[in-house]
This record gives sequence, C-alpha cells and structure tokens, in this order.
Amino acid sequence: MAIDFSFAPEVDRIRLEVRDFITSTVKPAEAAMRAATTGDARADRRNLVATIVGLRDQARAAGLWLPHMPTEWGGMGLGPTAMAAVSAEAARSGLGPFVLNCQAPDEGNQHTLLHWGTDDQKERYLRPLCEGTARSCFAMTEPEVAGSDPTLIQTTAIPDGDEWVINGHKWFISGARGARFAILIARTEDRPDLPQAANSAFIVDLPSDGWEIVRDVETMSGSHNHCEIRITDLRVPAANMLGGRGQGHLLGQARLGPARLAHCMRWIAQCETALDMMVDRALGRYAHGSVLAEKQGIQWLIADSTMELYQAKLMVLHAAYRIENGLPFKTEVSMAKHFVANSLWRIVDRAIQVHGALGYSTDTPLADMLKQARWSRFADGADEVHQMTIARNAISAYRDHGTTRAATGDLPL
Repeated sequence: MAIDFSFAPEVDRIRLEVRDFITSTVKPAEAAMRAATTGDARADRRNLVATIVGLRDQARAAGLWLPHMPTEWGGMGLGPTAMAAVSAEAARSGLGPFVLNCQAPDEGNQHTLLHWGTDDQKERYLRPLCEGTARSCFAMTEPEVAGSDPTLIQTTAIPDGDEWVINGHKWFISGARGARFAILIARTEDRPDLPQAANSAFIVDLPSDGWEIVRDVETMSGSHNHCEIRITDLRVPAANMLGGRGQGHLLGQARLGPARLAHCMRWIAQCETALDMMVDRALGRYAHGSVLAEKQGIQWLIADSTMELYQAKLMVLHAAYRIENGLPFKTEVSMAKHFVANSLWRIVDRAIQVHGALGYSTDTPLADMLKQARWSRFADGADEVHQMTIARNAISAYRDHGTTRAATGDLPL
C-alpha cells in the first residue's frame, strides 16, 4: 500500500534531534530566563533577546537552523510534512520556534520573499531574515474593516513618479516593534474587474517617515508586540513593490494558507503538553477514595482530548502532504485550522478543570496557555469564515461530481 504514516528515517532523526535540543537546551534556558525576571520591562527584554541569541548559536551548531528554507539560503530544506514534525517538537517551548528561526511572522515572510521577490529584494530582505540578523512584520489587518475580507482594505497607495505614497491605518501587526521591514498590503486600484485585484504588496524599510507605531495593543494575555500603525504620506520606492500590481490579495492568500497550517503544527505541541499534564495530574491527585484517573468523569475528559489530538495530527499531516505534493489544499487547511484551533481551546480548558484551582492559578503554564489559545479561533481567518469556505467547497463538489468526496480530503475511501 502507498499509505505510510511514518516519517522517512532522516526526518525522524531530525524530529528527535529537535525534541532533544528543546528538552535539554531550550527549556532549561527558558526556565532560567523566567527565574531572572525583574519586572523591569527593558531589562527583561534584554534578557529575552540575549537568551534567544545564545540559543540560536547553539541551534546553528546543532544543525537545526532554519528548517523550512532551502539549503542555498542556509536552511535545512525540509518540506511541509517534515516541518509538521519539527514544528510540533519546537513549540513544546515558547522560545522553540524563535530559536530555530521558524517563528511567525518571519517564517511566512521568508516563504513569500522566496517565491515573489526579485533577486535584489531577496538579497536585501530575505537574506538577513535567513541569517537571523533582522526581523519583519506583515501589515494587512485594519481596525476599520473586517480582517477576514482583505478586499475591504482602506489603506491606499498612490503612484508619484518613481514612488508610491501610502496612507492608512493598520493594527495587530505582529512583530512590528523592532522589525527592519514590513510587507504592507495597500489598495492600488480604484475599480478593478475583480475585487481581489485591488491590492498590491510593498516592502517598507523600517523605521521610515510616515510609519508611526501608535501602541502595542494590549490583549487579554498581555502585550505581545501586536502593534497599531498609523501610515501618513509614507513614500515607498516603486522597486519595493513585491509581486505584480494588483497581486496583493493573491500574495496574501498564498502566504496565509501554509502559514495557517504552520500555526496548527505549533498548536499540536500545546495540545499534547496540556493532555500530558492532564493525565499526570489525574494519576497523582487523590480524592473521594481513588485517584482522579480512576473516575469516569475524568476519563471522559482524557478520552475526548486524546481523540481530538489524534484527529488534529492526522488533519495536519494530510494537509501538509497535499501542499508538498502540489495538490489543492485550501479546504484541507481550512478544516485543519478550524479544528485544531478549537481543539486547543478545549484540551487546555479540560486540563485546567482536572487541575482545579491549581490550573486556574499561574503556578502552571495552563492559565497562560488558555489565554493565548483564544486568539487561535480568529487569527488567520475566523472560525466562521473557514466554515463558510468548507461549506461552499462541499456544495461545489456535490454540484460538480454528485458527491462531496472531493471536499472531505479527496481520500481513497
């Protein structure tokens, strides 16, 4: 049979090397960094940066640097399926993806520049990202319009000689503070034949006159460098357009599809961590005559979480397989993104329930994990938008073929 759910030996070797590196090197350094927290934001930030830089040197030495990029760009050349294994291991630590240089939004921007950038743009912007000497951000979302519909973007770019003049308002631009450049999506066409052809993408050097960071938007889990940006008469050279004019929507969607799956890969690690903690607590907590693991109500929580994690892993692997083999993947990625995001929330919530008051406290990572998990259901497309996409594809498949098979993974069964 052609179906094989094991990784090739070289991929499994890398997966286990990443696991060992995260366990033996990254997690202890992360724990030491947290123990040294002073409450002084600047000092703690310096400590964070120093920790990541030191760990990155060790990742390079261990041959675990830039796993998702081609070898000619200093990467390991892993495809989407292998990256599912690596990302799930790396995200067992909050610093893991940063240490390997496969963190959002830089990972998506690296892919975008690789496939859309000119030779000059790749040298100026992609190479520093790959070398780990620069960070970037992706500026698309706006507060005035629905982020799930990029055709509504109001930021405008007007040509003026060899430059574009850009005005607009962005927010939740992750990684904006400290970024060396932004990939900015703006409206360049007034009345295109297709609404999806209204936008173009630009590379913006940072800092630049006209690019103002208004604030780091405070979220329910604190501040995480998700910035609000005010753009006023920002001038960008025409040579800094990324891709063709009117291709901003196409570029954005091409970027976000694999990026959504990359999020799912990292969320799987969080799901597994929460499930492991749930079972460990159930085995060690005694109440009303037995340990929690022997009580049916707790077993149901464990069972539901185990089944959901199993489903999540299969969906991510299959979607990654379709991307890697050049097959249509939009429906599969939408289903995976919706399911894994919701599973993350449910599994972490169940783990908190089993831990009781301890889980609600900050003595375990679960409370912070739950707060972080909430954004997963609307980041890179809200649940309802993915459900709309999935339903439309199922209806279309039935209309075209008399069956919904093509919309349910197009699997051979």
